[in-house]
Amino acid sequence: MKGMGMMSREPRKSMSEINVVPYIDVMLVLLVIFMVTAPMLTQGVKVDLPETTSDPITQDKDVETITVSVDSNGAYFLEVGDNSSEPMSLENVRAQVSKILSQRANAEVMVRGDEFVDYGVVVRLMAELQAAGASGIGLITDAPQEQP
Repeated sequence: MKGMGMMSREPRKSMSEINVVPYIDVMLVLLVIFMVTAPMLTQGVKVDLPETTSDPITQDKDVETITVSVDSNGAYFLEVGDNSSEPMSLENVRAQVSKILSQRANAEVMVRGDEFVDYGVVVRLMAELQAAGASGIGLITDAPQEQP
């Protein structure tokens, strides 16, 4: 009676394979999300902090030092060698430091910030100095006074 239109059915075997295509789609979406958000998590100015107390820096006579000072009012002053400048804007500091570093690539850049200046002012200054081409920025501090 097979020929009469009835087909005999064989019992179905259980499928032992897992369809992984939806899992791959989810994984790719998560990968894209992490790739987009990861750079946003690592912002900031790169500063190499010492692990112990630091010794004074010995200055090389052949290397010129550029010192940018921030007073308690947030005004910026640029000192190159023995020459000091008048108060200037952050944009002018960046332009001047960039100009100096283009002529003298091995110059050291140091920041002297007043104790009472806002932390954000110094951080913005360091970010602008980095953008001007300063590869390493040092912070100038006074040695702590010994207690009697």
